[in-house]
Amino acid sequence: MNITIVGAGLGGLMLASVLHRNGFEATVLDLDASASARTQGGMLDIHEESGQVALRAAGLYDAFLPLIHRGGEALRVLDRHGAVRMSEEDDGQGARPEVERGELRELLLSSLPAGTVRWGAKVVSARPLGDGRHEVALADGSTLVTDVLVGADGAWSRIRPLVSDARPEYTGISFVELDLLDVATQHPEAAALVGGGMFFGLGAGRGILAHREPDGSVHLYVALQVAEDWVAAHCPDPVAAQTAVSAEFADWAPRLRALIESADGAVVPRPVHALPVGHEWARVPGVTLLGDAAHLMSPFAGEGANLAMIDGAELALALVESGGDVEAALARYEKAMFPRGEEAARDSAENLVTMFAENTPDGLVAMFEGH
Repeated sequence: MNITIVGAGLGGLMLASVLHRNGFEATVLDLDASASARTQGGMLDIHEESGQVALRAAGLYDAFLPLIHRGGEALRVLDRHGAVRMSEEDDGQGARPEVERGELRELLLSSLPAGTVRWGAKVVSARPLGDGRHEVALADGSTLVTDVLVGADGAWSRIRPLVSDARPEYTGISFVELDLLDVATQHPEAAALVGGGMFFGLGAGRGILAHREPDGSVHLYVALQVAEDWVAAHCPDPVAAQTAVSAEFADWAPRLRALIESADGAVVPRPVHALPVGHEWARVPGVTLLGDAAHLMSPFAGEGANLAMIDGAELALALVESGGDVEAALARYEKAMFPRGEEAARDSAENLVTMFAENTPDGLVAMFEGH
């Protein structure tokens, strides 16, 4: 069967990798000019019951192990006054090891034959031709026809309109991403405060989330409960952004505020959007979605990348085992994907409320202790 995957993120690449391992080839279309055209984000915790299952299906689990950031499962939770409410070290026994997104993506790309990914292939639209076949139109004016079309193209998917009218909505939280470089030498106070893994500094409607990276830097996600256009309006340039964002933390402990004020380099605004919890659609011949295209959610359940990978692996296996019955394969895949995505999306939405509530970080600490 002719299989076209739109999007070379973790989910689309996992789908292509598991297909290839089982003797099925696919074409992956991606708008980026090359695999290295842009940075791929920070750390991911790869879950035993989802992301790791997908890696095993692709035959990549052993190659994944050397990528693990040892010590990255350490955890610290502070309140806005700087009081440590929870602190755990990484004992190496956790089921959710941390890896860099970029390194994981490179591993998936390395598992595919050259030419599988068509870089610089920006999809602008797709239309049904009947009998489950679709025509995909690219920005350069060219088109291609496929028997199986998979939208793995993220939050603002060009393929989603074929199956659903749903569009992502603003969650009420915006991130401003910052970095502290070479923290051991240049920012020793920040290094000591954040620790070796994940860090949460929380107050009502505000948060400083951080993660220690393997290269010795700290990546910050400064969270603000603001209007959707607040970040763009207040962050016209890096200096103005740090000043405006720091002012939102005026009543926080100075050592927490210093994480923002001493950050290096680029400032990246990211309003957080989500699809409705329980987003699904009636079966549409020849097309389906995976990952954020199917069930975009806020990052507060830590499930996005893991769901994309298990979606990709399960969809691949359904197609491989279908005996050529594409519709049976897509129906089998969606039957498992819909409830899995709904559960994670509900957890994510509930965790967002918990993290930024008036009594935070009490709820988050209780949740971690319960786990």
